[in-house]
Amino acid sequence: MSYYKTWMDKSEDASNRQEYVEYINRYYALEKVAYEKILGAYPDNGEFLSGKASEMAKKLEFPKDAMDIFVGFIDGIKSSLTNGDDIDLEAIDEDYEIKLVIDYEKLYYNMRDAKADWLYNIPAWKNILTDEKRQEITREYRDNNIAHSDKIGRNDPCPCGSGKKYKNCCGKKG
Repeated sequence: MSYYKTWMDKSEDASNRQEYVEYINRYYALEKVAYEKILGAYPDNGEFLSGKASEMAKKLEFPKDAMDIFVGFIDGIKSSLTNGDDIDLEAIDEDYEIKLVIDYEKLYYNMRDAKADWLYNIPAWKNILTDEKRQEITREYRDNNIAHSDKIGRNDPCPCGSGKKYKNCCGKKG
């Protein structure tokens, strides 16, 4: 069974709640360490971004028995890579050559989108994106995730154009 298949099976099977929670918590802990290493070494972080999967996993502090979780990490970062389509998750084994070309703005946005505050609050982000850029990305994320409704609120302007509130115009119950 491939590491990716193991990752998918274990990360989606919550039939044994305790095992599932332990597995996901282990993933979160290892993921944070990996991101701290990658972000903390920026811009000289190349040693963490390419090589054989087993060597990268070791440098990022994934234990030997956690290659499936390492592949889960790659799965998670893949959408933040400019070369994400070049990585075949199913094919990753110890000797698979990986190169991560990270779009850091997209990575920060995706961390916000995943509500992963333990990742987007890593202090090393200050050396990669300015405070203003992080705030801009946060605003963009919030703007993109505002709930929208086509329903007219009772205190909204009436759509007939009268200038009155909807409740005092077309929404008046008679």
